[in-house]
Amino acid sequence: MMTDLPLDQVRTLLTVVDEGTFEAAAAVLHVTPSAVSQRVKALEQRTGRVLLLRTKPVRPTGSGEAVVRFARRLAALEHDTRAELGMSGAGEPTRLPIAVNADSLATWFLPALTRVPEDLPLCYELRREDQDHTAALLREGLVMAAVTSSPDAVPGCSVHALGRMRYVPVASPSFAARWFGGRSGSPSRELLRAAPVIVFDRRDDLQDAFVREPAHGGEPVRDGESVRDGKSAPDGEPAPDARGAGAVRHLVPTSEGFAEAVAAGMGWGMVPEVQADPLLRSGRLVRLAPDRHIDVPLFWQQWKLGSPALAAVAQAVRAEAARTLDRDPTG
Repeated sequence: MMTDLPLDQVRTLLTVVDEGTFEAAAAVLHVTPSAVSQRVKALEQRTGRVLLLRTKPVRPTGSGEAVVRFARRLAALEHDTRAELGMSGAGEPTRLPIAVNADSLATWFLPALTRVPEDLPLCYELRREDQDHTAALLREGLVMAAVTSSPDAVPGCSVHALGRMRYVPVASPSFAARWFGGRSGSPSRELLRAAPVIVFDRRDDLQDAFVREPAHGGEPVRDGESVRDGKSAPDGEPAPDARGAGAVRHLVPTSEGFAEAVAAGMGWGMVPEVQADPLLRSGRLVRLAPDRHIDVPLFWQQWKLGSPALAAVAQAVRAEAARTLDRDPTG
């Protein structure tokens, strides 16, 4: 039973997972790597389960994920209890690992964190991951909360709709004139397929989805369809015959770099509207189809844990999302 698990062994397992190796965990815990290994083995013997895959970095097994989740919840509860009791060391910041997709991180998520009361001692550990993997990180206990495109709650987590991030097709004025001839309205499939395109990574299917559905009127992207990190298709790189966009595909795997590559005229791409607006106003970008866009629904998932720190962050994230994102009428 969980209540019978030696807490020093549980904490050691969590440290190994967080640090990635037995050696790094030993340095944090101020013990030898051999002592760390012995504690983990003792915990595995006690549970009768293999808890860690001895890879580099280590990865928890399914059973290990359960123990890691327990350990992280225990650490958060212990911190809050010590703070309430005014015990020494209670002033140490609460560590909050959070998974965020790149486009949210580059646009509205950091302003959300500035809404958190400054008197709360917090230490954020932000992990940039695509929306598919954020759910896995929650299940593994590696993060306590995540911005995701999935409305399905991870076991042990609550989920709240944040709104929709709107993506618009844009290009630099010179690129649009060269490849699309300055035509008004939406470029044809043939023109879009011939033109160079910017993609986030090899799984980015958002531009292809836009080309495949030229009559797209702004319906939200369904869970499991094309999303860019938000921009990623679930099964890896799209097959060549499934692509809608051109054969010249420039991979730019940062949100800021993606927008700058489009503004520099390297290709066209789907850019978050909130990120594209200042570039459109300055004339560095033009919209290729003023009446068309793709919406990606975003959700906030977090552990069901009575943590004041986590509750404060959740409130700040939801408030900023309400201000920044388009509201989802179904959420």
